[in-house]
Amino acid sequence: MITYREATSADAESIAQLHSLSWQQNYRGIWSDGFLDNYVVENRRTVWQERLIQPGENQYVIVALSGETICGFACAYSHDDAIGGTLLDNLHVHKQHKGQGIGTELIRQTATWAYREQAESSFYLWVLVKNISARTFYEGLGAINQEEVSVENPDGSFSDCCRYVWPDITTLL
Repeated sequence: MITYREATSADAESIAQLHSLSWQQNYRGIWSDGFLDNYVVENRRTVWQERLIQPGENQYVIVALSGETICGFACAYSHDDAIGGTLLDNLHVHKQHKGQGIGTELIRQTATWAYREQAESSFYLWVLVKNISARTFYEGLGAINQEEVSVENPDGSFSDCCRYVWPDITTLL
């Protein structure tokens, strides 16, 4: 049985490990092997310690648990963008748990939080153009590819990204 709860500072290491593993599995061939093999864990550890020890007022992080183990998480920021509204900054589910509706539930619960924070807001995220499985997932949930831009990756390279938008957040509730 999968349960959901808001993340705490005690979850930083588990989230960093899952985030790193997800990037290693999904961004291989997009980002440098050197970064993915040698630096991604420390990079994500630093990010998640900062995010969970001193969270921003507009930040929401939710975890999915299989027993006591974090098998998925989402992180969002309300009031992030005047046009885009709430940013879904991260959504990752361990590959052994994909296809069970965990990602969809994480988005639903995050969108519910975002709606409470800013009811008139839209909901958006950035997805690497080459991350076809993620793009297919978000499109299946009704997201619209609004634009494509080139962004700098954590490894210093650049990738094309799509801004996927749900103009009406209530479609996710």
